[in-house]
Amino acid sequence: MMPLMWCSAPPSPPPEAMVGTLMAKKDGSSRSVVINMRGAGTNNGFPSFLPKEVEKIKDPYARKLAQRMERLPVSIGSSESCIMSSCVRPLKQSEINPVVLLHCFDSSCLEWRCAYPLLEEAGLEAWAVDVLGWGFSDLERCPPCSAATKRHHLYQFWKSYIRRPMVLVGPSLGGSVAIDFAYHYPVAVEKLVLINASVYAEGTGDMAKLPKAAAYAGVSLLKSTPLRFYANMLAFNDISLATTFDWTNVGRLHCLLPWWKDATVSFMSSGGYNVVSQIKQVKQKVLVICSEQDNIISYKQILRLRCELSSAIMRLIPDSGHLPHVDNPASIAKLIAGFARNGRC
Repeated sequence: MMPLMWCSAPPSPPPEAMVGTLMAKKDGSSRSVVINMRGAGTNNGFPSFLPKEVEKIKDPYARKLAQRMERLPVSIGSSESCIMSSCVRPLKQSEINPVVLLHCFDSSCLEWRCAYPLLEEAGLEAWAVDVLGWGFSDLERCPPCSAATKRHHLYQFWKSYIRRPMVLVGPSLGGSVAIDFAYHYPVAVEKLVLINASVYAEGTGDMAKLPKAAAYAGVSLLKSTPLRFYANMLAFNDISLATTFDWTNVGRLHCLLPWWKDATVSFMSSGGYNVVSQIKQVKQKVLVICSEQDNIISYKQILRLRCELSSAIMRLIPDSGHLPHVDNPASIAKLIAGFARNGRC
């Protein structure tokens, strides 16, 4: 598998063009044709670029979204070299501006496994995008994975495939990714949705100064099943032990790619995200979502964020933990759909 490709060929057709071509066949099985085209070179319905451990995942929503994942070429430099970038893209275009779903720190678009189908049912054009350095993009040549390169990659993705002002959704550290992007590329962002946003940590702190050996040792711990299991216990409330184990496997699946350590150390060493000074300069309309039972981000932090944003509304999600788009997807999908359509919830 080639990690980078030359961008001399035109970009892939937009999803509505692909669907139109498929529907024109009128063979009575258009859905199966879509799956076959998107799953070219797959194993048991999963894209071949996913680690084989994906087959052990039991969550039906994670399995279904994983089967829809694909890689699209995204140019990141003047040399026209491309990164094959992982995402889930919509089957059709909507009259409403598209919704682009980011994810948490060191996660992937599989985080949206429960809410994504509900957003599609609501008629939204939803894109689930892996942030550079995380997820399942092909990073064999190890590009730098600083906040600046993550921002540039997302902009090039938007410029190549989305090309309309978007509703950018960021949960947890994805909130920092979203604010940073909206601040630097305001023309690309119509609205922001920030879910239990982690925006007041001033970068990676002392971890940026660690010697390489210590940094790699720390990253190895970050990948470990016990630590990921503990993180899931903090993030979710009242889920079974079996579900916790399964969701742990979903959350660390991307860590099994061979370049994951290098990309993560690159991000940590770069200093990470520091968007504190950008928050008050965000001009877009913002929906701030706070879970009442979040054990990671405090209510005071979310209230501070709401007060520092000039055009924000705030909504509480009861009976949800740090990732309500996983454990309360119906409420999240309803809020995002209402905000995307008319700016109200």
